[in-house]
Amino acid sequence: MRAAWYERRGPARDVLVVGEMPDPEPGHGEVRIRVSHSGINPGDVKKRSGWQDSPMPYPRVVPHSDGAGVIDAVGKGVREARVGERAWCYGAQSYRPFGTAAEYVVVPDRLAVPLPASGLEEQAACLGIAGITGHRALFADGSVRGLNVLVHGATGGVGSVVTQLARRDGARVFASVRREDQLQQARALGAVNAFLTSDPELVRRIRAAAPEGVHRIAEVDFAAHIALDAQVLAVGGVISSYYSSRPQPTIPYWELGFADVTLRLLGSDDFPAQAKDQAAADLTDALVAKELCIDIAVRLPLEEIAHAHKLVEEGTAGRVLLTL
Repeated sequence: MRAAWYERRGPARDVLVVGEMPDPEPGHGEVRIRVSHSGINPGDVKKRSGWQDSPMPYPRVVPHSDGAGVIDAVGKGVREARVGERAWCYGAQSYRPFGTAAEYVVVPDRLAVPLPASGLEEQAACLGIAGITGHRALFADGSVRGLNVLVHGATGGVGSVVTQLARRDGARVFASVRREDQLQQARALGAVNAFLTSDPELVRRIRAAAPEGVHRIAEVDFAAHIALDAQVLAVGGVISSYYSSRPQPTIPYWELGFADVTLRLLGSDDFPAQAKDQAAADLTDALVAKELCIDIAVRLPLEEIAHAHKLVEEGTAGRVLLTL
């Protein structure tokens, strides 16, 4: 099969190789997917670049955890009826060496999610890391129906999923974005109010729109926003953060403590299996119902994977996808 891989950490153009590898065979409890699309996440490029000086976990890594295609073989313990089934997968390169940047990928049966409608493969290939993280950030503490939800970075990969799922569940969604051109985009995704993070009156504006405070916050940068979050949270509110620009941020302890605030710090590889299963099911339902849409900005062939990684590192608006 054709595949892309790296055997050392470094810049994409220096370490990524595209060539031929043996076709993988599914083991017990596994399925093999003939990959049509491979989704790229910021976490994938961080693993390849050696972010935080992390060591090479395996001698050779085929990158990317997310993808979609058709199941063409199953291992022992898996229903034969799965052969020929459209599916999207997540976690392919989570604690495993070989991800979806290849013509075939092998994953545990439960990580290959049935895709009941055709024509959704591109969108589904981008659901995994961003979608499951967004779902967990929003629903780890239950339904948000009737609640006020604040989404920082509401037009980003995770934030756009949170915004759409919150609207779908019946929340009142508030969005913060960095640029003026993103304000209307956030509203189109489902936010009833959208604000610029640079607005010096941001706390007052959020408080005016939600006098009782916001009940859930999906946080794209804990260090940058925690002081603001503390001022707009409702009593008993929850902050779910999936990134921080500083590894040891200062927090306003008493302001949060007197409001009985819950802090959730999220790492998608290690969510409980049941939470991942529920997220995968809900994301698929929302996608099929056309109540969830993933903005795909760039589609590139496997041979251009180095350029694709560069686009992700540069912060290209919208998702970057490899087609096989």
